[in-house]
Formats: sequence, C-alpha cells, structure tokens
Amino acid sequence: MLSKVYYLLAFFFISISCIIANNSGKQLSIFHSNRVNQELCFDSLYLPEIDSSEILICHYAYNLVYDESHEQAKWVFYKLDKSKLDGPISRTDNFKIDPLIVSGSAHHEDYRGSGFDRGHLAPAGDMTWSLKAMEESFYYSNMSPQKPSFNRGIWRKLETKTRKWVADFDSIYVTTGPIFDENMVSIGKGVSVPNFFYKALIGFRDSTSLGLAFVLPNEGSKDNLKDYVISIDSLERLTDIDFHSKLDISVQNQVEKTVCITCWKWQ
Repeated sequence: MLSKVYYLLAFFFISISCIIANNSGKQLSIFHSNRVNQELCFDSLYLPEIDSSEILICHYAYNLVYDESHEQAKWVFYKLDKSKLDGPISRTDNFKIDPLIVSGSAHHEDYRGSGFDRGHLAPAGDMTWSLKAMEESFYYSNMSPQKPSFNRGIWRKLETKTRKWVADFDSIYVTTGPIFDENMVSIGKGVSVPNFFYKALIGFRDSTSLGLAFVLPNEGSKDNLKDYVISIDSLERLTDIDFHSKLDISVQNQVEKTVCITCWKWQ
C-alpha cells in the first residue's frame, strides 16, 4: 500500500515540475522575443539604445519601452512618410490596456477624475492610414498624463507641424516621451505626471539628413515652437537616452550635434 502512495506522490511531483517548467519556458520566450529580437520590430536601426533590463514592445505602427516606475512609456518610436498622411481612418477613442505589457499597463481608473488628458505619445493623427494602427494608438502604454491646455494646444501644434514636415522629406523618424523631475506628482495607482515632454526627429531626403529636438513643459503655451528647439545631443544629456544608437557615428554627429532651424519650414 505504501509503495503505491509513494508512486502516486512521485508521479504528482514530476507532473507539477513539468507544468512549472513549461509555463516558465513560455514566459521566458515572451521576454526573450521582446527584449532581444529587435530585428522583428520595424526600422530597428533608428531605435534608442535598450539596456538589458528593458523590454522592447513592438506594435504594428510604433515601438516602445515601458517604464514600470512611472506606468507609461519611457519612449515611443515610429516612422512617418507620405504614404501615411491623410488616410481614411477616423479616431476610435477606444482606450484600452496594452496586452503586451506583461506586468499590466495603466488603465481607465488611473485617469478618471484626475483632471489630466490621456495624451498620446504616438499621435492618433499619425495613424489614419491603418485601422490596426489607429486602434493600437489608444493603448494606455501610449498615453501619458497631460494638462488639457498642453495636450490640446502646443503639443497638438507640434504633432501637426511634424506631419507637415513629412511633405519635405522622404521619411521622418520620431522618438517621443516624458521627462520627470523631483517635483512630479502622480495620479491613479502610480502613474507619474511628466513635468516635460520631448520629441526627437530625424528627417531624410535624398542624401540629406537633418535632426531636430523639442523639450516642452507640460503647460499650456502660446509660444513659438522654435523657442523649445534643442539639439538631439542636448536631449540625450537631459534624458540619459542614447537616441538612434545604431546609426553610423558620422551620421549621428551630423544629425544630433547641431541644429539647422532654417532647414525646416515653419510657416
């Protein structure tokens, strides 16, 4: 009788061990695919540097690294070209949790009654070329708390200006995200409110490449966008992010160290 009991117990523990190992393998494969296989994401050459603790999330029209400590993206990256302008798809306004954030992204209750807008990092206005791209742009991983006067004012103005610049280039690569300081507050369950937002642009036209960056306070403003221009190199020092880290160093020096404001149309 005892031998049968020992046999059953041994069978039970072996079965449980196999299930745990199998589930662990599945979880590891998820992390591995997001962290390591950057080539599966589009235009990985232009991505910011990703350290060993970060997970690269690849959506249909944009990529991101999610920052758990602030419950929003550290940065969002996407490409714009003429084929993606003035598409037929309208806003869905269907905000939802990002299923690829395995630890869970922010959600409705974090923003409800906070007084802050759910501000897009990769704008819905840049996703009118695809229903899937539009729907995924409303993931909460692509949202950041923005003051309404900022989101609906100068931030929208910069988004619109970026789309207009696409007409002057073959393509523009955009990296955008939040900046926090020691005076930040939070909403919901640990969603930090950024003090500033940045946007880094690299435009390519024939054999020419130009770089430009902006840092804007999370406040309403009627100032000229030119007032917030800095070099990408300066933005890297401010954020401690190495943008476009895989680009040839000579190209990085060309587009990141200097700013040619007159090379971009402002009217």
